[in-house]
Order: sequence, then C-alpha cells, then structure tokens
Amino acid sequence: MNIQELFNIQKILDTKILQEHKLEGEDLVSRKIMALQVELGELANETRCFKYWSKKNPSGKQIILEEYVDCLHFVLSIGLEINFMEVSAEIKMEETTEVDQFLKVFANIADFQRDLSHEMYVTLWGNFILLGAIIGFSWEEINTAYLRKNEINHQRQVEGY
Repeated sequence: MNIQELFNIQKILDTKILQEHKLEGEDLVSRKIMALQVELGELANETRCFKYWSKKNPSGKQIILEEYVDCLHFVLSIGLEINFMEVSAEIKMEETTEVDQFLKVFANIADFQRDLSHEMYVTLWGNFILLGAIIGFSWEEINTAYLRKNEINHQRQVEGY
C-alpha cells in the first residue's frame, strides 16, 4: 500500500466535500476527530469483541473491513487537515487483544485532540494500522476496500448524501 497515494486520493474527496458544502477555510479538525471516534465505535460494535455477554458472532469480514476503512478515511483526512502526512506503513506487532487495541486507539484519539502534534498523530496512525492487522486485515484488503469506499463516497457527494 502506498500511503502517500491514499493521502492524495483522500485529498481529492476532502476538496470535493469542502467545495460542495462551502466549508473552505473552516477548521474541521474537531469534527473530524469526533467523526473518527464515532466510526471507531461502529467498527468495535461490528467486531463485537467487547460483548462478553453475547453469543452472537461478529459481523462478516467485509462489513468489518468497510467500517475499518470508514475510520481510515477520517485518519487520513485529519492528517491532511493539519498537514501531517509523513507516516509509516510498518506495523510493530504487539501481543494484545482487540479490546485493548481499540482502547489504545480511543486513548490516542483523545491524546491527539489535546495535543495536535505530529508525534501524537504518528502514534495514533501506528496504533490504528496495528488494529487493522490484529483484526486480521492485510494491506491489500485495506487498500482495495478503501478505494472501493472512496468511489462510494464520491458518488454520495453527487447524490447529495
């Protein structure tokens, strides 16, 4: 996966949204952070990893992957918003559970919101990418799903979503 290519693709969508909704020049960082938190919660809900009281299985892999790339759209968009696009595709595997990794990403989002530094963004990025690996996604699956969802997001803008 070429991360710079993903940032470039996201920038095209973000620009379209800004123009369509007349938001040029507005600071959207807080709204993007909140959107990421909401999407991350939706992702956790589909994995059901925290639902110790339930015997119901997680959603299918494609549904979970789509929720993951919804989050990825916002992680990329936040990076673009504050001009932090220098991140690594390397995954530093750790012994952890899905629940612990979700909690770590939620904490990273909160930390980043308080300190909009490049260091905090890189930490958020790395832990988010690790979450995808822990869930079981390959770079190829993420890239393909991101491109597919990006097309849908462009179409949604045309349709007035």
